[in-house]
This record gives sequence, C-alpha cells and structure tokens, in this order.
Amino acid sequence: MSAAGTPSPVEAARFEDLLATLEKTIAELSSGAAPLEELVAAHQRAVRILAEAQARLDELKARADQIAQSLKDG
Repeated sequence: MSAAGTPSPVEAARFEDLLATLEKTIAELSSGAAPLEELVAAHQRAVRILAEAQARLDELKARADQIAQSLKDG
C-alpha cells in the first residue's frame, strides 16, 4: 500500500491482470532488447508482481480450505 493507505496499482489489480502483466514483463526481460536499466526495473517489477500474486494465491487457498472444512463439518 502507498503511504496514504490506498492500494498500489499492483495491489489493486485482479489476479488475472497480475498474471498478464507478469507474462508481459517476463517477455520484456527475455527479449534482452531493452537497455540494462530498463531490464533491472522490469525485473524489480516482476518480483513485486510475483510476490503479490503469491500472496493472493495463499489467501484464496486458505478461503477454499475454510469452505471445504465447513462443507465437511456440514
């Protein structure tokens, strides 16, 4: 989150949007055509996106486990 308490663009994006952005960033890195400074920035962006996507997956898995448990306890 930003200092003002609002979500950053990465935090506000849907999971699917995060994956699309990550794929685009990886393609940019793989091409190697950009100057080194841009490649470093793209790598840093990819690391942030990947961390956010992992956090969302963890949250969704916990929610799915909770639902499964409540259905089992039924």
